[in-house]
Amino acid sequence: MYDDINDELQPWVEMLQSSAVEDRLVAVKTLQHIGDEDAIAPLIDALKDEDTNVQKIAIAAIWELNNPVAIEPLMACLRSPDAEVREEALSALKELIAPADLMMLLDYIQEDNFYMQLNVLILLRKIHDAQALPYVLPFFESEQEELREAAITTLRYLNQIETCPPALALMNDESPIVRREATLTLGYLQDREVVELLCRALTSDPDWQVRGRAARSLALHKNSIAIPSLAQALSDEHWQVRKFTARTLQEVADESVIPDLIKCLADEYSDIRRDAATALGNIGNPDVLNALQQTLDDPDADVRIFSQKAIDKIRQKQTAIN
Repeated sequence: MYDDINDELQPWVEMLQSSAVEDRLVAVKTLQHIGDEDAIAPLIDALKDEDTNVQKIAIAAIWELNNPVAIEPLMACLRSPDAEVREEALSALKELIAPADLMMLLDYIQEDNFYMQLNVLILLRKIHDAQALPYVLPFFESEQEELREAAITTLRYLNQIETCPPALALMNDESPIVRREATLTLGYLQDREVVELLCRALTSDPDWQVRGRAARSLALHKNSIAIPSLAQALSDEHWQVRKFTARTLQEVADESVIPDLIKCLADEYSDIRRDAATALGNIGNPDVLNALQQTLDDPDADVRIFSQKAIDKIRQKQTAIN
């Protein structure tokens, strides 16, 4: 069947045709261990084995051989009803896929198969090519939240996409999972409405992860319009939202947020106390020195260290002015 198989591989290749699954497992494991490039063809055939364990080992063996000839056979595994087979194939394809495979992926994404579409959306993130955008956009309106989530995440990886109005609508998606990814993606878009949408999400979204990610995205935009919303978010009920907000205020802030940041110096979470101290140091107003001095006795070492750095930064600024 395989005329070019060498004598070392031949018995194991023949065993792959056994009717006993135990024999086929031994054969595919042995071929994986040998790692001979000549075994690529029988390993590709083993991807169609009726036993999913044989399939998974064959995928792993092919992955290790790193031969692009296996890309198309591995793509077929993305349709598998077995989640582990799909996951293993996706991992292998992430290593094998290259920019030259873009057109092939765009053909596959048009299949009417949920698993294929989902995994191709993920694979497109490795290629980063903006040519994929027209093929990604329709999934923003998919009835399946997994596809909407995958599509808005993939948009974040496409090069040179600065505006994308259809993406903005996903900030109102019914699924918090989709809104979380949309919020991160908006950090990289420059549509006129982006900062406003992020501010609204920061202060109003019922999902704390969306609020926290909104703060992170606003740090990328560094737009002073967001300062009132950031000040409000320093009182958010969830500590991670307060933490990300304090970190964003290290990048974009003015003296209007000083009272809110000083309150954060007494927050129950040390990360927030530390980040608030850094933000106050960056603002540089000497009126906060007394508040920072009080944190030098903080029980957390990091808070003490960052508070001292903030104090030193403010004093250096004063010295430079004088």
